[in-house]
Amino acid sequence: MRIGLLAALVAPLREPQIGGAQAVVCDLATALAARGHEVEVIAATGSRVPGVAVIDSGVDAAELESCTYRCDEGSQDSARSDAAYRRALAVALGRGYDVLHNHAFDIAAIHRAGDTGAAVVHTLHLPPDPGMAAALGRVRRSPRPPAVACVSAAHARAWGSFCRVDAVLANGVPVDAIGWTAGPGGTAVFAGRLSPEKGVDDAVRIALGAGLGIELYGAAYDPAFAAGCRARWSGHPGVRFCGAVSRRRLWRRLAQARALIAPSRWAEPFGLAAAEAQAAGTPVVAYRSGGLGEVVAEGRTGFLVDPGDVDAATAALRRVGSAIDRADCRRHAERHLDIAATAAAHERLYAGLLRG
Repeated sequence: MRIGLLAALVAPLREPQIGGAQAVVCDLATALAARGHEVEVIAATGSRVPGVAVIDSGVDAAELESCTYRCDEGSQDSARSDAAYRRALAVALGRGYDVLHNHAFDIAAIHRAGDTGAAVVHTLHLPPDPGMAAALGRVRRSPRPPAVACVSAAHARAWGSFCRVDAVLANGVPVDAIGWTAGPGGTAVFAGRLSPEKGVDDAVRIALGAGLGIELYGAAYDPAFAAGCRARWSGHPGVRFCGAVSRRRLWRRLAQARALIAPSRWAEPFGLAAAEAQAAGTPVVAYRSGGLGEVVAEGRTGFLVDPGDVDAATAALRRVGSAIDRADCRRHAERHLDIAATAAAHERLYAGLLRG
């Protein structure tokens, strides 16, 4: 198949990635190409995906800085975003794709993707949003309606109240590329964008409460919030802000950590960092939020506690070194979280669409 993957244009695809959705697009493109498909990624200017052709959309991500998604604001429909996706999809128009797979959580991308003549898939990487649901409802009435996918069963159930979901295409990680260690380290890790919904403050409290230091990895996605976090914690000797780093560097640090702490304060669509941690042999302590219950094997690769229960998460963190076998974490990732299985599921959906 000839497949075009449309990435969100709010950031170029390059290390360090701004978020998990960007990392997934890169890994998916590589895995689909490995299965013999002709894959291109349409992305913001300056993007690079090793081993895969990247088509420059002609859009500078800085143009869309004001359109960056905020969990308390939802999706936005603006003239600037519409113009950017109109340009990007004009680039896609003449490329002869069998399938165009949109990964951008933008109303404009929903409206414009059907103009290319390809079969269209929209993957929803974020929680339910009325504006996006309305846009999907409009394009569903087109002569060749798109397929809509979510990234976990919990995510699909949440979106099911807003629109029809055709498939669950769980995210995956390149397990073979992630090294792992059998011995636990002495530091906890938080990995995620520095924005309110990711629970970075709770992560710090959980680690310090368990007597561990914590390394915080992630971009200042919400600059004001990130500055507040630094003001609160940067003077503490057990707290280290490491910024955004390449994925390979993050994987090395995960492999050396006692645990990943994932105290998401929203319904986490999937939980990519938790999947990466388990591939690195590292247990996860997380809030029981959204798709994390499908990523973490409770009691075997980590512990899930009620959202907001810092005390329970602290107690769980104290136990992970003795209660969780790191080899089980790695095996779970190999069997259930690998990008190869993700690519195969995408391939099946694409083939079904092309059969009509």
